[in-house]
Amino acid sequence: MNSFLHRAPLLLACAVALSAATPKAATKTPVKPDDLVTEVGDGYRGIWYMNQPTKDEYVYKYSGGFATYPQQHVPIAIYVASQRKTFFVFGGSAGNVSVSKDELQHYVSYYDHTTGTVPRPVRIVQKRTEDAHDNPTLSIDAAGYLYVFSSAHGVSRPSYIHRSKKPYDITAWELLVTTNFSYTQPWYLPQSKQFLFLHTLYKNGQRTLNWKSSPDAREWTAPQLIAHIEMGDYQVSQRQGDTDRVATAFDLHPDHGRGGTGLNFRTNIYYLETRDAGRTWTTVDGKAVALPLTMADNPALVRDYRTENLNVYLKDIAFTAGGQPVLLYLTSKGFDPGPKSGPYQWYTARWKGTAWEYRPFTTSDHNYDHGSMYIEADGTWRVIAPTAPGPQPFGTGGDMVMWTSGDQGKTWKKQKALTHDSRYNHTYARKPVNADPGFYALWADGSPREPTPSSLYFATKDGVVFRLPQHMTGDTAKPERVP
Repeated sequence: MNSFLHRAPLLLACAVALSAATPKAATKTPVKPDDLVTEVGDGYRGIWYMNQPTKDEYVYKYSGGFATYPQQHVPIAIYVASQRKTFFVFGGSAGNVSVSKDELQHYVSYYDHTTGTVPRPVRIVQKRTEDAHDNPTLSIDAAGYLYVFSSAHGVSRPSYIHRSKKPYDITAWELLVTTNFSYTQPWYLPQSKQFLFLHTLYKNGQRTLNWKSSPDAREWTAPQLIAHIEMGDYQVSQRQGDTDRVATAFDLHPDHGRGGTGLNFRTNIYYLETRDAGRTWTTVDGKAVALPLTMADNPALVRDYRTENLNVYLKDIAFTAGGQPVLLYLTSKGFDPGPKSGPYQWYTARWKGTAWEYRPFTTSDHNYDHGSMYIEADGTWRVIAPTAPGPQPFGTGGDMVMWTSGDQGKTWKKQKALTHDSRYNHTYARKPVNADPGFYALWADGSPREPTPSSLYFATKDGVVFRLPQHMTGDTAKPERVP
């Protein structure tokens, strides 16, 4: 029998403890000597994770194959044209079905576009938890050194920054920093050649949005608070092309309102951007904003969804050729899975120069159906997301669909079903920075109903899907094309 099934009661107990306790009360996890030992893996196997049992047919609030979770972790993949490689990180399994209790591994690897192969992934951190909130993110500097930012969910576990010992090489790593941070968004700024690190710090169990900067990822400025509105915030961010412009969109966890209060009732949309590594933050129309933002009604507000009694789940940010930001997000009537929280309505919000334009384009069946948005050189808007129900309806993810729009989101075409007749739901399609057509989105699969093995996949811009090898016998292997 699948050993994941044997540990389902343990997973359930862990989830209850996680949802009931705050990071302030959590016990520190000791760092063992082998936690930071670099090892070569034998294949690509993702972590399975669940959060908050629901005690109904949907089993968990969200769950599944979460190797590329969550959307607040970005970038996780970067294409480097000079190397013809897409480097990526993912949350791996310590053994999938071969262990009684899984542990999250931070893996780094790449896809070689010239040979069409992947090497064995390299593990640089063992996190001593199954919590996919601890998943890693990736940054690459101008000299080609790779940096892996290893997150922690709250304050109970350490966070790390590792640097490759050689440019564009994943085989050897040095530890730069051991500290604590969550929801990592490290952006290397190519114009000023420094790092801008957007991240979350927990304060009395609440999420606060912060930034800091560094020339080398070793020495950092003190964290500066961007926002802590009511009971906290989540953010997604994006860098515009090869510039230093970084945009962030964030929500709030309300402390009042008819819809409810706290983490599960995230609502509203806010937008800020910086072009000087965080020294100055402005609204979308260029007006400077004094930080931190602590009130719900502030200059960064894009739309007040609390007055509409709707939850907001931010997905992605993209930029038009003219530099206009476009936000991708989903709204629903509640945090519980199932039809009662529907419709799960997808939207784009485009800045037109004087106002935001909101356009709905499809629906799906879960709040955590995450997708990525692309705005291409010819003006095509593209979204890759699990908007089809999949084999476990009303569970996290589903079957992946590629959508395109040729009129800036006014109308959309279902370009292609990337997956169908799947065994498990597919989750968290993520776009690489400077994505190459040969490796356009990365995601994982897994059942949202019970622990299962999890494979990793990538898709080309044309909609061809490949599965990364779960087990490797050689030093490199060709991903398997999925029919």
